[in-house]
Amino acid sequence: MRNLDDLIAEGVKGRRVFVRSDLNVPLDGDKITDDGRVQASLPTISKLAEAGAKVVVAAHLGRPKGSPDPKFSLAPVAKRLGELLGKPVALATDVVGESAKSTVDGLADGGVALLENVRFDARESSKDAAERGALADEFAALVGETGAFVSDGFGVVHRKQASVYDIATKLPAYAGGLVLAEVEVLRQLAGEPKRPYVVALGGSKVSDKLAVIESLLPKVDTLLVGGGMCFTFLAAQGHGIGDSLLEAEMVETCKKLLADADGKIVLPTDIVIADDFSAEANTETVPATEIRDGWKGLDIGPDSVAAYGKVLRDAGTVFWNGPMGVFELAPFAEGTRGVAQAIAQATTAGDAFSVVGGGDSAAAVRLLGLPEDGFSHISTGGGASLEYLEGKELPGVAVLEA
Repeated sequence: MRNLDDLIAEGVKGRRVFVRSDLNVPLDGDKITDDGRVQASLPTISKLAEAGAKVVVAAHLGRPKGSPDPKFSLAPVAKRLGELLGKPVALATDVVGESAKSTVDGLADGGVALLENVRFDARESSKDAAERGALADEFAALVGETGAFVSDGFGVVHRKQASVYDIATKLPAYAGGLVLAEVEVLRQLAGEPKRPYVVALGGSKVSDKLAVIESLLPKVDTLLVGGGMCFTFLAAQGHGIGDSLLEAEMVETCKKLLADADGKIVLPTDIVIADDFSAEANTETVPATEIRDGWKGLDIGPDSVAAYGKVLRDAGTVFWNGPMGVFELAPFAEGTRGVAQAIAQATTAGDAFSVVGGGDSAAAVRLLGLPEDGFSHISTGGGASLEYLEGKELPGVAVLEA
């Protein structure tokens, strides 16, 4: 893949460069609650601006229905990006319309503009290649004949979308620093990782992680399971799980996974249960085999944290994707905190190579106040990371390699 350094070496001063970033941040009203993805986008945007490029940034936010929706506007992101860059970021009020054209035309060398949410245009994620291609042509027209494309939104490279895939067929295309780093990290995990290789998987649903579990089981030494998905595994072992989260249709699948895993799948031995999904709920810690009716499991317990921690601290490679419990609520944060701390210890004291697999796991690191430099790599693309590890081709990466 040609990369950002190659582009800058060719010279970008005065040229318009179209950058696809991942700025899909969580919002509370118009307030960003976690700016991790904005922070991660800075190095590529800054490098281009400092080299004198006119930087045109495209991104999505949320899941609008293919038309403008004020609650999904990138205005809060433009404000935060400007604060972090230390200079204003001009926000177009449309995707490729008159505002986009005039905003881009107004850029000085080193200036940065942000197009409005690309998913406000239904062609962005159309299944029709011609429709996506037409939008990509308009993106290319914004930056002109001397323009270039930099793919830096790893969180979307598993999508065949106009601003991710089709644009790379219209302009000279380069991998941004973030995409390049992510691909290199995932190649390490998919290749010959240092042993023991331990994967910690959490999150709510087995169905969301089934393909990656099936792909990783032959390669890993231990697969630690937490989060809501652990209860379907416990049910598969014949245990009562009270009112805990259950995917009944996945129980037989979990039975087969456990039977075929040769002891590699490790489940929690104790659970923090509550009588309500609330920070004010009554809570108890009970053996994983003794969850009572009317109560629900919301975190792994301290014995499980200790056992998982020992496995993680002895690891040579760790991939962590998904929290161990409902970490956003203080009574159910200790499982995730303990696992994260053990991974950080393995990294800093034990020389393990550790990857935090994006999404909620990355948010948990920041929300729980853990040092980000305690991990070898914090991914910005949970879904893309999982699909890569499942062995799927990522269209937004493949097109850069073409």
